[in-house]
Amino acid sequence: MEIVDQNIINTIKASGIGVLPTDTIYGLVGLALHKKAVEKIYKLKKRSPQKPFIILIAEIEDLKKFGVALDKPAKNILDKFWPGPVSVILPCPMLKRELSYLWPLNKTLAFRCPKDKWLNNLLKETGPLVAPSANIEGLPPAQTIKQAKKYFNDKVDFYFDEGTIKSAPSVLISLENRKIKVLRQGKTKIKALFNSCDRTN
Repeated sequence: MEIVDQNIINTIKASGIGVLPTDTIYGLVGLALHKKAVEKIYKLKKRSPQKPFIILIAEIEDLKKFGVALDKPAKNILDKFWPGPVSVILPCPMLKRELSYLWPLNKTLAFRCPKDKWLNNLLKETGPLVAPSANIEGLPPAQTIKQAKKYFNDKVDFYFDEGTIKSAPSVLISLENRKIKVLRQGKTKIKALFNSCDRTN
């Protein structure tokens, strides 16, 4: 599955939101650069706006849209993890004021560049997406579209069914001053990738 449904692309570009498979679990997705879409997702998930979403990007260059400035050593570290199911919290010192609805804590946001070709193709068409798990805050993430519909019913614009997805969330790390800190273990083991990276526990 590599070809993306044009209807999904058009709906997302029009600030619509929906449930689709990510590179880890089913996600509730919308355009990260559209305030309306992000606020819809916060409301639907009943999530505190002080808890930022992970943002999916198609390539490292997309980080510039969020005020992330990478030096060469930091980029080399990201190249070890991406594309792949590793979410990275990065400083966003030059984030534009109009993107303040993303609620960056300490001027940081979390990003992931997925390896899945279908999802990456979608991101190339739509631009960066917020993609929290498909569930109401505090309840288990949906493993099927049937479960997702119990959470959201007709309050989303589309559902994309890829069967049952039983997986773990992405690994979550922070990267600041070229130091890596593991905040959450997840779908993949990344210990081997630390061999040539600085790491803090």
